[in-house]
Amino acid sequence: MILEHKGINIFYTDEGKGEAIVLLHGFLENSSMWQYLIPDLVEKNRVITVDLLGHGQTGCLGYIHTMEMMAEAVNKVLSFLKIDKSVFIGHSMGGYVALAFIELYPDKVNKLCLMNSTAIADSKEKQLNRDRAILSVKSNHKTFISMSIANLFRPKNRLVFKDEIKLIKEEALQMPLQGIIAALEGMKIRKNRELILQNRSLKKMMIIGSKDPVLEYNTLIKQTTGTDVKVVEFPDGHMSHIENTKDLSYNINQFIEK
Repeated sequence: MILEHKGINIFYTDEGKGEAIVLLHGFLENSSMWQYLIPDLVEKNRVITVDLLGHGQTGCLGYIHTMEMMAEAVNKVLSFLKIDKSVFIGHSMGGYVALAFIELYPDKVNKLCLMNSTAIADSKEKQLNRDRAILSVKSNHKTFISMSIANLFRPKNRLVFKDEIKLIKEEALQMPLQGIIAALEGMKIRKNRELILQNRSLKKMMIIGSKDPVLEYNTLIKQTTGTDVKVVEFPDGHMSHIENTKDLSYNINQFIEK
């Protein structure tokens, strides 16, 4: 379904009945990434997915898509659907958007799952890597997309899931360059939101891939120290919805139901 927002189209899906679950995809992905999880979730819940700015079928709003801008677009969808309170599950960049959403609209989220994501801001080194990535996109976006997506998987899984990787690449190649660059710029300047993990009135879970090539394991664990965040570890990479589908579905359903 399509909703107009500030002169662009936002694509979203809405199916099922029950508690509202909002699924937010990661960088170079779109709402189709949730195809592995939705069938289990929709049995007892109302499941909403949103294509974030510049991704999937959603348009671009500028040359920098901040996490706050993406959160505002998500809020537009939820307000239109008259959803006052929901569970947020964010994969990677989707987790950054979920955290920004909670900061902007703290009364609208009662549970948060950060899936292969982090609450800390980019380090100086990571910011430089974002700049290099932007130059790479401008130089040869096809090579950038191909390498970036393959590198999200645990090395030994890149052959196992070669068909899934091929499909993700094909979909990412449909993205406008503006959308790719604007997301990189937005992630680069995002705020540190570790304080949200300290909020004991918000139920929280973090899904961690112990062999995640993108996020450093010890840094993720450190964020949860002294908090009530439930930590679930899988033995694979950044793409838990593909690399650990069944275990992910089980843990998310347990998280929602309890």
